[in-house]
Amino acid sequence: MSFLQRIFGQAAPDPKLKLQPLYTAIIAKGRLLHWYEQGQVPDTLDGRFDMIATILAMVILRMEEIDGAAQDSAYLTELFVDDMDAQMREAGIGDVVVAKDMGKIMSVLGGRIGAFRGAFDNPDRLTAAILRNIYEGGPIDEFAQKHVAGKLNDFWKMLQSANQETLVEAKI
Repeated sequence: MSFLQRIFGQAAPDPKLKLQPLYTAIIAKGRLLHWYEQGQVPDTLDGRFDMIATILAMVILRMEEIDGAAQDSAYLTELFVDDMDAQMREAGIGDVVVAKDMGKIMSVLGGRIGAFRGAFDNPDRLTAAILRNIYEGGPIDEFAQKHVAGKLNDFWKMLQSANQETLVEAKI
């Protein structure tokens, strides 16, 4: 224990760090090759961001349904913000642009949450959400779109069986 820690005591751990395993699992799920191969999501920075933001939005939507999970949802969103901020700064983007782009990124995440809220109960709405938010309205092979829809549906069903503890422990 350092001299300063003995005098001032240890700082409380950052409470959002308990969500880091879940955030890491969301990133890994968004990077799975099947999205980009069978699903034909563009294998670009934007395409990967689209998949990660979609997976994150789905987890946040599930957390909305769980009593007492609002704070964990907020922490998860903070981890996303911290990660995106760090990624942009690592790429050499300056403070002014980072601040402006973070607003856009949060708007995209909010749009995803809105687009996918209730979409898993309505196949036409899900298709529209996928085409607009993942393929950005561009032409896409029907097999690829159905692959993405099927995999997102499977993930949504799995999320529906997950409770808060399961999510926090990243058992997704």
